[in-house]
Amino acid sequence: MLNRAPQQWAKVLVALCLLPLTLLFGATASADESSPKVLRVSAIPDEAPTELLRKFKPLGSYLEQQLGMPVKFIPVTDYAAVVESLAADRVDLAWLGGFTFVQARLKTGNAIPLVQREQDRRFTSKFITADPGVEKLQDLKGKSFVFGSISSTSGSLMPRYFMAKDGIEPETFFGRVAYSGAHDATAAWVQAGKADAGVLNASVWDKLVASGKVDTDKVRVLATTPPYFDYNWTVRGDLSPALTKKIKAAFLALDPANPEHKAILDLQAAERFIETAPENYQSIEDAARSVGLLK
Repeated sequence: MLNRAPQQWAKVLVALCLLPLTLLFGATASADESSPKVLRVSAIPDEAPTELLRKFKPLGSYLEQQLGMPVKFIPVTDYAAVVESLAADRVDLAWLGGFTFVQARLKTGNAIPLVQREQDRRFTSKFITADPGVEKLQDLKGKSFVFGSISSTSGSLMPRYFMAKDGIEPETFFGRVAYSGAHDATAAWVQAGKADAGVLNASVWDKLVASGKVDTDKVRVLATTPPYFDYNWTVRGDLSPALTKKIKAAFLALDPANPEHKAILDLQAAERFIETAPENYQSIEDAARSVGLLK
């Protein structure tokens, strides 16, 4: 090796000189991956796509102002797609239900829940029916029933969990079980007679009633579940800590006393956002395992 020609030694020296620069730019590229130039945001499709976009647009503009970077909303077709997108680093921030957060945390190992609405600490689901002969859940034996998405916390998991505690196994208790895919679709199915009863999250039910999109002369609330933790805004675990901190601060800074902020909060059905943590969702994971939705 010591007998190398002068030209060969020159190449070795050049390579050694460039090595620190290679390491430097490699580290910079890695840092850039954790700090995207565009914040990519998604949400579980628990309502119609047009409604999700309408709700997100003012929030997206606010985040752009607070973060000093473009924000892009990326719609998905189903709940599982949000989890996959976080795991594959195709999405940086996502609006998740409690169950989809648990799935994302288990799949990625490091998804971080940042904030939730105040009511998400004590969320509930509403069982609804248009059948005048039904007065309690037990009266639904042999009838048709509709959930939202199978991965929905409020439209599937927690109602199923509470029914199990009352001795109701949906697949054997009801005559037919279906999944509408979204909360507003569940209400529409029940109102149209496509199902004798169904369950959806309390927030969407209240919004549908307030907007006149459900006829309460036909459809009524049969029962309400006990409270549980639900929705949150989650970031992928390898997102830049500095950016993660700024995103959380932006949500926490939304002030209902500010008219522009209140318009954003109203669209999110929120009075304000508060901090949350992974341990808040342990009960959701336990419930999912108990009813066989997590192995």
